[in-house]
Amino acid sequence: MKKMSILMVVAVAAVGIGSVVTFAEAGNDYESDQIFAGQLPAGYRDWKLVSVAHEEGKLNDIRAILGNDVAIKAYRDGKLPFPDGSIIARIAWTYVPSEANDKAFGQQQSFVAGAPTNVQFMVKDSKKYVSTGGWGYTQFDDGKPAHVVVQNCFSCHVPAKANDYLFTHYSP
Repeated sequence: MKKMSILMVVAVAAVGIGSVVTFAEAGNDYESDQIFAGQLPAGYRDWKLVSVAHEEGKLNDIRAILGNDVAIKAYRDGKLPFPDGSIIARIAWTYVPSEANDKAFGQQQSFVAGAPTNVQFMVKDSKKYVSTGGWGYTQFDDGKPAHVVVQNCFSCHVPAKANDYLFTHYSP
């Protein structure tokens, strides 16, 4: 009887773990489907921070780079190439002087996010996006899909091939 109870507990635990893994994988597919259906994925602003960046030149913006749980694990583990299901978001804003901080310090020294410019996503699916290094690319302007040629995104990422086409490294 005791042996039967232990077997039952093990069986229930195995089914539960399998359900969690399946649910997590389905969640990643759902986010990817949302992105390429022209919708920002629910909760992406709650993803974990990978790093921040300041882009000069033509874009001249500040950025937060976020990753879903799959991407964050790959970043933290130093795993290349990133596993399928990894999604990376790059949120960009103009940057403007912080009048409150400048006033407090008596000089211009602080800059903060201004108007949003766009949100870009990279979605890893090595079977679906073979011609672009395993990554799908898309961009949203003002919350709506931008008509960006995906091949143009990939051509900029080619120099980062050794890092699985990623420019951004994880900031501890």
